[in-house]
Amino acid sequence: MSEYAQQAAEVFAQARAHYEETERWLASQEAAALTHAELEDQLGGRGRELQRLLFQAQLDLRTLREQRRDGVTGADGIVRTRVEKGHTRPLATVFGQVTVTRMAYRAAGAPNVHPADGELNLPEEKQSHGLRRLAAAESARGSHQDAAAAISRATGVGVGKRQVEELARRAATDVDAFYADRRPGPSADDVVLCLQCDGKGVVMLPGALRPATAKAAAESRNKLATRLSPGEKGGRKRMAELAAVYDCQPQPRTPADVITPPGRHKPTRPPRPTATGKWLTASVTSDIAGVIAAGFDEAERRDPHHRRTWIALADGNNAQIDAIEAEAARRGVSLTILCDFVHVIEYCWKAAWSFFEPGDPDAETWVAGKATKILQGNAAQVAAGIRRRATTYGYNGKEREGADTCAAYLTAKKDYLDYAPALAKGWPIATGVIEGACRYIVADRLGITGARWGLEGAEAILKLRALIANGDFDRYWRYHLRKEHERVHHARYRESYVLAA
Repeated sequence: MSEYAQQAAEVFAQARAHYEETERWLASQEAAALTHAELEDQLGGRGRELQRLLFQAQLDLRTLREQRRDGVTGADGIVRTRVEKGHTRPLATVFGQVTVTRMAYRAAGAPNVHPADGELNLPEEKQSHGLRRLAAAESARGSHQDAAAAISRATGVGVGKRQVEELARRAATDVDAFYADRRPGPSADDVVLCLQCDGKGVVMLPGALRPATAKAAAESRNKLATRLSPGEKGGRKRMAELAAVYDCQPQPRTPADVITPPGRHKPTRPPRPTATGKWLTASVTSDIAGVIAAGFDEAERRDPHHRRTWIALADGNNAQIDAIEAEAARRGVSLTILCDFVHVIEYCWKAAWSFFEPGDPDAETWVAGKATKILQGNAAQVAAGIRRRATTYGYNGKEREGADTCAAYLTAKKDYLDYAPALAKGWPIATGVIEGACRYIVADRLGITGARWGLEGAEAILKLRALIANGDFDRYWRYHLRKEHERVHHARYRESYVLAA
């Protein structure tokens, strides 16, 4: 038997013995008396232990076969001339804890370096990259406590809530760089390039609030000791800003295809524009301008020469519109900005309640008529008509409040309500993509009952949830492991010990 074969036989002996014992147990009367659920449970535990032993054996085999290197130099430029065998470190894996034994290269007054760690791409923390991946996936799905329980159920390995939280933060480190390096394939020039943006509040820990919000929280005093009064807040929020970029095949429509007055037969409507290649980003640390800039970065990855038609949709937030216009000007991009038509309809309903009693069917007909005129490009006339009606009927300030709010909105946003050419060209006119993202990226996870967030934790979860929603998690993870190797191991050695695979 060769030396290599002899080494392998020695290190795998314990795993082999465990397998043979498991085989004998399966053939025993004890196993035969178990129900399938009991058998499944016990075999799962034995199987994980076998995998742990196999993992440990492979590490031990590497230890036996590790060869001394010459001229090992740390990042400090000091050559490590002395070598000691038998230096160990623990590694918690998805199969259980194992021990990595390797050579340490030493020099007086300098920290030890372990080139074998670079070949294995070992993490800085005790937990393996496999556990980090599980922590990322489960933390993005539910609370950190639930994530720890899920990991324990799946692997039998106990990981604390704080450890899971830290692993998730580490897992999200390279998301921005991953997307900066990504180059999507080209799309046809006739496919519209769409951007949407919005924000969603997240309840934060006091130290994570923006200065103005923190000041308001510090100065607030509750009127009652046992409960909140109307208008008082139990938790202060910081806005998570979101952006979406997607491709859209034009689908020309008319106002009648969008609005059907009550009581009329609904016509067969043409297909609506459908989002494809959807990409999302979210951040609680970046401001509106920063997140919109990230959206433009993705759009330019798809259309670097600005040959396609670009449109942007927002809910009417002035800060968002200003940031979109500034970013487009900075990059030399020609694009059209539209306000979300669903928001426009909501403003029309505000006006309707100035003129109709709640529940009056005539209100629905009135709103449909005004919405149709706005779609036809007559927003300014609609605003003037609403004000004129309120004045003609002699409504006082409170009675005409909804009407004035609607008219003011239509007047202020008239430059972004040019729906007639947008419909004719087949563009989307609503922000359903980003509205949905506010719910399933932010609210469904960061808004769970009782959650209070720090900046780093919230930012990591937002990035992971957007990454998963984009369908990029597997590709990202391979990228993340390469970056971890560069960050953790290339920085420690003057020479680069590349990954084995």
